[in-house]
Amino acid sequence: MQGEMDWLNSEHMTGTSIMAVEFDGGVVMGADSRTSTGQYIANRVSDKITAISDRIYVCRSGSAADTQAVSDFVRYYLDMHEMELGEMPSVNTAASLVQRMCYQNKESLLAGIIVAGWDAHLGGQVYTIPLGGMRVRQPFSIGGSGSTYIYGYCDSAFKPNMTKEQCLAFVRNSLALAMNRDGSSGGVIRTVVITKDGVEREMLPGDKLPKFTAL
Repeated sequence: MQGEMDWLNSEHMTGTSIMAVEFDGGVVMGADSRTSTGQYIANRVSDKITAISDRIYVCRSGSAADTQAVSDFVRYYLDMHEMELGEMPSVNTAASLVQRMCYQNKESLLAGIIVAGWDAHLGGQVYTIPLGGMRVRQPFSIGGSGSTYIYGYCDSAFKPNMTKEQCLAFVRNSLALAMNRDGSSGGVIRTVVITKDGVEREMLPGDKLPKFTAL
């Protein structure tokens, strides 16, 4: 009986597929929606794309509790920073705060985070903060357990200077492939487009995901 109930005491994990892509004028972020507790699916439609400022969001993978705590702390510090400066914080500042928190607590956190957004200084930006607290800016980033299945696809499908619509298709196709292979990923695909004009959120239901046929 004890073995059958172990999932009750397991940590909630966003064993996950997440990604973000830069385009001229902004970024596109995407994530699946499955949250698991051990082998048990605790939530089929969770939201793994979290706002930490008006034009800056994070994609979260790893421990749901850890990544939510990091997001809450960084949002608080960015709010204080914005009040002091009288302007919106930069994406680089947000990524630096996430990195600092993850690095200083790397022995106790299980958190892989993508920070992306738009600011007036550098436009759309994507920063990756994997386990351990490293920070690097990339034209696109993938993360979570599902990312291991799509490195080859992403490397071949990504093209510099893609439009917003091309980035959206790239994100949805990549996540659909990852969700098809990875048992810890699934549910719906949530996307967020961030530009100087605002934030657009969309949800693609499970029965509307891109489909691929074997040759």
